[in-house]
Amino acid sequence: MATSQHGSLNLDAVPSAVALRIAIVVSEWNAEITENLYNGAHTVLKKKGCNNIHRIDVPGSFELVYACKAAMNADYDVIIALGSVIRGETAHFDYVCEAVATGIKDLNLQGKSPVIFGVLTDDNLLQAQARSGGKLGNKGAEAAVAAIKMASLAI
Repeated sequence: MATSQHGSLNLDAVPSAVALRIAIVVSEWNAEITENLYNGAHTVLKKKGCNNIHRIDVPGSFELVYACKAAMNADYDVIIALGSVIRGETAHFDYVCEAVATGIKDLNLQGKSPVIFGVLTDDNLLQAQARSGGKLGNKGAEAAVAAIKMASLAI
């Protein structure tokens, strides 16, 4: 759903979010990036009429899974996980990215509430900036669109 490949988001094609109860779990690590992601997601949700948005802050991306699980148990219609992991000089990047992706996948397999993966996994700060409101769009906004669409599924 990369906006750089598909153009700007067409919110007219997105269902209403008026009746939805949404949790946004935000990593405090790389706050410059995650705040931009949150602002993008929050803006889209408000434009689609959602007035029941609950923000949950966690220290880092690794902690997103635990907080998403807690939000799932609180019966949100959908949960958005927003984080930013930037590659460094050690394997830490790989371990965190793998754990978060697998954890969020596992939560989705439970089938209770969709959990949207809005975690940037970039090689450097410039890539993260480009994807959090820069030239490649805002992945937080894209995550909000995915959240609304997934919450609207009748399974």
